Amino acid sequence: MANLKVNIYGMEFSNPVMTAAGPGAKDGDLCIEAAKGGAGGICTKTISVLPADVPRPCMASTNSGFLNTELWSELPKEQWIKEEYIKAKSAGLPVIVSMGYTADQIAEVAPLVKPYADAVELSTHYVGTDVTPIVNALKAAKEALDVPVFMKMSPHTDIQTIAKAVEEAGADGLVMINSFGPCMAIDVNTGYPVMGSQTGYGWLSGAPIRPLAIRCIYEASQVVNIPIIGVGGVTCGRDVAEMMMAGASAVQVCTEAILKGPGVYGKIAKELNEFLDSKGYTDVNEIKGLAHRTVIDREFRTHTIVPEVDQDKCIKCKKCKTSCVYEAIEIDETLEIDSNKCFGCGLCVTRCPKDALSINYGALSTCK
Repeated sequence: MANLKVNIYGMEFSNPVMTAAGPGAKDGDLCIEAAKGGAGGICTKTISVLPADVPRPCMASTNSGFLNTELWSELPKEQWIKEEYIKAKSAGLPVIVSMGYTADQIAEVAPLVKPYADAVELSTHYVGTDVTPIVNALKAAKEALDVPVFMKMSPHTDIQTIAKAVEEAGADGLVMINSFGPCMAIDVNTGYPVMGSQTGYGWLSGAPIRPLAIRCIYEASQVVNIPIIGVGGVTCGRDVAEMMMAGASAVQVCTEAILKGPGVYGKIAKELNEFLDSKGYTDVNEIKGLAHRTVIDREFRTHTIVPEVDQDKCIKCKKCKTSCVYEAIEIDETLEIDSNKCFGCGLCVTRCPKDALSINYGALSTCK
């Protein structure tokens, strides 16, 4: 069994899977349930000066991902201070307190959460290119607190510039990414938007935004030296591994916990352990930043490398054949790929449910 413990600024997480600042940690009781469900740490739902007046409906599961018009906590900060943080701390896990949004609001809230926070996460939901609002919010928190301050990042186009500026302003870590949007879904039975916001718009989260999160983590970790907590579309142990290989030190889970319940944290941690064992890793920290170390072995190419087939794993489901637009795959007694037709697009490899197909993503050792 691999070691799943991660240590961030002296906070020891039993595994790198924690709650995110959302409905899965909406109060102290649910934080306790998350701990029972196997979370390695707690990040509480964001609070601000006033409780949020959340539009309803505020959450929807669509075939393109999860939409929400969730805001910060609908509970008043006084309730969090008197009750919810005490319950969250009783779970016995590191507690990251999330708060927002402007510098003035954070300056008012930060001293109140100080007794309960092992670290804080700041949310600004800022998506512009001027870093001033983010930096001002950060400075307000740093002035009031003596614990690590993590800045939650929206999926900025130039994530490296923003991330570096935040680090230089004193952030102790980054959390990325926030949900993506605005987006929209319409109930085709009525023609109305499914979100209850004034515009009908919402924010996208869940598995569809994971590739965006991976890119942001990968790019940011190239230019900063502070820890990154990955969030956005983690559904299983392999997703955790992917984020850590991109450069994350730990991950948060939001949408999957909403959909599957608090037991999902332990399930994901168990799957991560099984993945590490299957690959021969003894410690989860071994995979951190792996994608940055393998980049030197990766060659850009425009020529075809035909995928290899493990016939023993192939169940002849024909998913690969159905989606091969080059008509290079035939399945009879065995799966055969016509090297003269194969374009090397790689789709069949990612479609295979049993890993019966593989392709050399590095390709330096097999270039034609």
